[in-house]
Amino acid sequence: MADGGDDGDVDDPPNIPYPLVTVSDLPGSTAAGRNLKEWLQEQFCDNPLEQCEDMRLHNAAYVGDLDTLKSLLKEDSFKKRINEKSVWCCGWLPCTPLRIAATAGHGDCVDFLIGQGAEVDLVDVKGQTALYVAVVNGHLDCVGILLEAGANPNGSRHHRSTPVYHAARVGRVDILRELIRFNADVNVDHQLMSSPLFSARTLSTLVVCPLYISAAYHHLPCFRLLLQAGANPDYNYTGPVSPEALGRGLASCLLDAVLRHGCEPAFVSLLLEHGANPNLVQWEVPDPDSAGRVRVNPEALRIFQESRRCPRRLTDLCRIVIRRTLGKQRLAHIPSLPLPDAIKLFLLHENC
Repeated sequence: MADGGDDGDVDDPPNIPYPLVTVSDLPGSTAAGRNLKEWLQEQFCDNPLEQCEDMRLHNAAYVGDLDTLKSLLKEDSFKKRINEKSVWCCGWLPCTPLRIAATAGHGDCVDFLIGQGAEVDLVDVKGQTALYVAVVNGHLDCVGILLEAGANPNGSRHHRSTPVYHAARVGRVDILRELIRFNADVNVDHQLMSSPLFSARTLSTLVVCPLYISAAYHHLPCFRLLLQAGANPDYNYTGPVSPEALGRGLASCLLDAVLRHGCEPAFVSLLLEHGANPNLVQWEVPDPDSAGRVRVNPEALRIFQESRRCPRRLTDLCRIVIRRTLGKQRLAHIPSLPLPDAIKLFLLHENC
């Protein structure tokens, strides 16, 4: 289940440019590492170690050696292994060549492997897809290639985080925009929805919400983009919610959270413009003993207090109702509606 992002899930490549080396330059495994490699291969990989001694395909993906990939995949033996999860000599996590290339950011290799039949949504032993690791490592070009090839923009339900959540957490609005363009879920419904064996999970912590995490790290462009794409302005979730459980934590709703995190006034204004209910916040003046280390922004507090005293404008209410009626999946069709451009920009919150 998704309980928030975890950067430790990805075997990050070194924070240095990848050298232009060939597979022959790669080091071999040590005797001590050999035993661990054999155990990992036995537990998690597709074939026994003796059948996977030749790791040239995986190693070529790691260093971005496109020429070697092209040469190897001319052979039937390597074509059959294109989706094989193996422990290659430069890493211990069993995964496919595509997953390796996406982690390293070799877009040309990612594109070629997909063209040769690599499955885009295969997961590694941690439930991470190639798209997820491309997002985590900030490779916009790989993200675009994978999405164009049909990768699930929501990642895998077997992993604790999602591509949207991580992009919102680190403030990569460019990657977030690309995910949304391919219909990624800006809420957390796909991670918490009911399954044949379990009922729908009740939301009891805001930490799982992309909208919340973008506010917690003060990433205003991501925050705005998520709301424009239809993120729920109250809980970032449309299933069952436990306000009592949320109230026992640091924040009872998104509006409460942005105030407590000392966010600038724009965060409060955006939530209110998109229909956030100010009455969900159970205080009008913060308790100094429970405010924590962050002081509420005075102007943000003023905007919030005014929203509790003054009714919304009729035009704002109309926009909220229209967008809710359309639903988040159809908001992208607003530009094609037979309406004046000014009205379309107003409905898209792009008239500011």
